[in-house]
Amino acid sequence: METYWQIGRYIVEYEQGGEDKAVYGKALLENLSKDLRRLHGKGFGHSNLVYMRLLFLKYPISQKPSDLLSWSHYVELLKIDHELERSFYEKQSILENWSVPELKRQKKASLFLRLASAKDKEGILQLAKQGQMVQKPTDIIREPYILEFLKIPEPYTITESELEKRIIENLQHFLLELGKGFAFIGRQYRITLGNRHYYVDLVFYHRILKCFVLIDLKKESAGYEDVGQMNMYLGYFEQEENTEGDNAPIGIVLAREKDELLIKYAMHNLSSQLYVSKYQLYLPNEQELRREIERIYQTKP
Repeated sequence: METYWQIGRYIVEYEQGGEDKAVYGKALLENLSKDLRRLHGKGFGHSNLVYMRLLFLKYPISQKPSDLLSWSHYVELLKIDHELERSFYEKQSILENWSVPELKRQKKASLFLRLASAKDKEGILQLAKQGQMVQKPTDIIREPYILEFLKIPEPYTITESELEKRIIENLQHFLLELGKGFAFIGRQYRITLGNRHYYVDLVFYHRILKCFVLIDLKKESAGYEDVGQMNMYLGYFEQEENTEGDNAPIGIVLAREKDELLIKYAMHNLSSQLYVSKYQLYLPNEQELRREIERIYQTKP
């Protein structure tokens, strides 16, 4: 990465006289590309030189790019104009060891915008500087979860069992959407109480928070009965499944829609580790999310 950064520096400081906004001709980069390919072989085409120049401009000497990411990662990062957004994806790629395809998917799914829209100005700045740190249960909750990788066609008529089946078939993508630290335990996890069987749709273990994470899928709206059932699951896991060192389990009711007021009253005095979140079967509206971030960011403290 140092070599690419130094080439970018050379293009700006020597070929352009140090003027980062100077008009540089296509011929300049093409001639430099020929020279470098003759000396060093492949990897120094015109397109790559354009990004090397950008690498130097976007990452000054005090903020040099990390050697923990590949050149292909930085090509994707340099396509992001907004500095805070680019910084987040760089930090998150390192934290979660994203491959280039995973980075592309998270960019396309507007992960930064979704996480930032739920924070204040200080939270947005911290998110850009550090990435999404996982220290408490709320750090793993997203609103909404984006499940476009399931490729469910409109008008989205699908049963809960089919939704679960598709998630299992695309488990790697689902784990990426959930975030860092999730390990899959099982599906239709059976609980027996009073000779009756109950089944938790999806069970995970979070290795950072050291707790079980239970997910119940709903094809439509989440109701009060779904909240009550998840609360029962949490009680069972804490008493019967937890072993020494495990923290209290987290429950997520994942639904297409939710009535905020109904959920508020349904969760009154229930476990603080229980969450109701929405999912979408399509990519979010990026423009709407950007407008919300700008509104938050411009709000005076």
